[in-house]
Amino acid sequence: MRHYFSAAPVRKTLILFLSTYFACSLVASTRTAMADEVETRPASPNVILIVVDDLGWMDLSCQGSDYYKTPHIDRIAKEGVRFTNGYAACAVCSPTRAALQTGRYPARIGVTDWIRSLFQRGKVGTPDRNPTEYVGGKNRKLLCPPNPFWMEHDEVTIAEVLGSHGYKTAYIGKWHLGDEAWYPPGQGYDENRGGCDYGQPPSYFDPYNQPKHRHPMIRAGIPSLPGRQKGEFLTHREADEAVQLIRQWKDQPFFINLGHYAVHTPIQAIDEVAAKYKKEGKSDVNAKYAAMVESIDDSTRDILQTLEDLDLDDRTMIIFTSDNGGLDNGGRPTDNAPLRSGKGYAYEGGIRVPFLVRWPGKIKPGMTSDTPVCSIDVFPTILEAAGIRAPAERKIDGLSLWPLLQPDGQAKLNRDELIWHFPHYRHAPGPYSILRKGNWKLIHFDEGISELYDLENDLSESRNLADKEVDRVEEMQARLSEILESMDAKRPVVNPNFAR
Repeated sequence: MRHYFSAAPVRKTLILFLSTYFACSLVASTRTAMADEVETRPASPNVILIVVDDLGWMDLSCQGSDYYKTPHIDRIAKEGVRFTNGYAACAVCSPTRAALQTGRYPARIGVTDWIRSLFQRGKVGTPDRNPTEYVGGKNRKLLCPPNPFWMEHDEVTIAEVLGSHGYKTAYIGKWHLGDEAWYPPGQGYDENRGGCDYGQPPSYFDPYNQPKHRHPMIRAGIPSLPGRQKGEFLTHREADEAVQLIRQWKDQPFFINLGHYAVHTPIQAIDEVAAKYKKEGKSDVNAKYAAMVESIDDSTRDILQTLEDLDLDDRTMIIFTSDNGGLDNGGRPTDNAPLRSGKGYAYEGGIRVPFLVRWPGKIKPGMTSDTPVCSIDVFPTILEAAGIRAPAERKIDGLSLWPLLQPDGQAKLNRDELIWHFPHYRHAPGPYSILRKGNWKLIHFDEGISELYDLENDLSESRNLADKEVDRVEEMQARLSEILESMDAKRPVVNPNFAR
């Protein structure tokens, strides 16, 4: 009997076997490759940027104060890097806030003074575009460029960049960068808890309003931060909003910009806390201000504890700084000594601020750096930490501080210059620009006066060396003008109607 053997089933079986084998091998190799990639690819870190309003350089115990008690903020310094030459990008708030969001100098952005809120403009309202006409009365030698009512939408913010790379983003607290269309949601933030055009809160106590104010917005309180518990202190509410979001987003990368309204005026505090700071030589205003500083420390405590509870410590970078120097009117509400002057002024008291960075496991604890750093550096630092390239089409003035955050702490930035530009009248002798080059600081007032200080040997700026260092002044003035021209910075012009 003849048997016939068909090869078709065998071929089919063989093909199925080989297909399954190679498919399984491919899946296995792909999974191995993906696993290797996951193991080698750095996880996107969480980032919390804490910006305090008007906090002075000496307002923390880690900065040398024996009056203010800030153990939890001090912990950021103890477990990270403290920059002793940390600077705000301006001596007033809005320009620095714009610089923090974009990594660009205020002179380049065009936001060079604090932005007037809608309720502070009378009947002007929200125009179709920012003002362009120079301003000034007959009693001023110079006409000054107008400050805008908002930071333009074509600026690229840190929230927009991080959001496009999978980050959840939130803004909490003081924003002060424009009218409603330019609030944080209009600039890339997923969540907004209290960010609006206010330069200061109507009140620090829930419901955060002034019920008898002429303007309905002030009577209502803080937009997107409605009252919930009568009498709750605003800083503690901001902290609770941050903690809620950290818990909500614990399983994905997040960026939270916590812009405390404190310690800006009105100087208000919880009575029991202020009582701890009443002592000889200190006024009631000093004590209330110290209690406000303590509320910032309370907030920092809650955030650090939440990160620890959720095992997020080593996945989270914290940057802590201020938007300008402390308000110092003869030691009220704070004293910036040994720095000269305070908020709004061109001297160190107006622009030098605390600047701390912490990231456990990535940054060696207890480091101190005397390299000058600035608000403009926050944007590129966060992007490098996240492994994200800065937008190629934008000129970024800041530098990533990552080299300074390395364990040896010996790296240098490829920069020896920082500039400030304030083309407005605020204090005598009028509009000014600043160039810090190395340890030399030139303040050039546009009415024709220059001051030169050697910060290494004269931190208090008590000895103006302009008359002794004429060549240096001329060289630095020329360099300052060159930088401002390269940014197309708006500068004051002669007032033809000045009444001499």
